[in-house]
Amino acid sequence: MTTTDGATALAQSRSLRSLYFVRFAFAIIWVGVTAAVATSLAAPSPVLTALLVIYPLFDAGAVLWQLRATPDAHRSRASELVSIVVSVAVAIILGITSSFSLSTALAVWGAWAIVAGVPQLITAIRNRRTRGQVAQMLSGGISVFAGAAFLLQGLQGGSAIVGAAGYAAVGAIFFLVSAIRLSAKLRHDA
Repeated sequence: MTTTDGATALAQSRSLRSLYFVRFAFAIIWVGVTAAVATSLAAPSPVLTALLVIYPLFDAGAVLWQLRATPDAHRSRASELVSIVVSVAVAIILGITSSFSLSTALAVWGAWAIVAGVPQLITAIRNRRTRGQVAQMLSGGISVFAGAAFLLQGLQGGSAIVGAAGYAAVGAIFFLVSAIRLSAKLRHDA
């Protein structure tokens, strides 16, 4: 690896570490608020709708940040671009569905978790040279399985949307682990 490649990898690691800490903090706050709101509701509400819309929009913004953090011109960015488009579309769909049916919103959340998990897994595998990506690989894989459970629950009429908060809490932990691993790598490389 050349000096330029090393400096680029170091800058990417720093940016990803910052991104993962921000994603962790946002998710923990979102989980707390969403769990409090969702456990007290049996029917759709504007507050819950807003919370369900905010999460995928934040996810889309975070993926944009990641694209800027890893500007490798020699690899395809298709998985990240698909993730952004899907997250924005899901935010719109959740805004509509969660205003009339929590079970439909849960099914949409599950489908999104599946579709978002696959690109996350692919991106983490591609970014493995920056280290700290094992947790992101696991998160992407778990997202697919959790999404399938949400999708099935929603299709069967389940409306326990508070499960989305639990799902986001697990994701937050994976982002924290990745951030800590990248911090250790950066200290080691310094």
